[in-house]
Amino acid sequence: MEIQIDELKTEDEWVAAFPVLMQFWKDTPREFTQSSFLALLHELQETEGYRLFGLFIDESLVAVASVSIRMSAWYGRYLWVYDLVTEKAHRSNGYGNELVSFLKQWAKDQSCETIALASALGREDAHEFYMDGNMEQSSYVFRQTLG
Repeated sequence: MEIQIDELKTEDEWVAAFPVLMQFWKDTPREFTQSSFLALLHELQETEGYRLFGLFIDESLVAVASVSIRMSAWYGRYLWVYDLVTEKAHRSNGYGNELVSFLKQWAKDQSCETIALASALGREDAHEFYMDGNMEQSSYVFRQTLG
């Protein structure tokens, strides 16, 4: 079994990531089609420096992370993880840990001081995963829908 992590740079690679991400995004208030997904990725890439990374097992994509490098007074230069999802059939095999380890090293290579993410309140399994990976809960995220 060969594990490889690569940046997903082409639309064909993004299309391959779409079903994996949709396993995570199924509860979002937005509905995505492949076309709207690609349009969003192009916009996020231009405005946020958005990047996708995929973890492959024997050339099959089984986990995806989306990230961007940001700056803030609180964190300095940091890697923001938008999404981290392992395909349902491949969960609990350590692939999420592999991808997080890769992201941590990649962030260091990009001169980031911190890695940060938000996780929905009801995702206790994800919270446990992050805390087991030596991440600390440092805040709550608040939101308000406008309109």
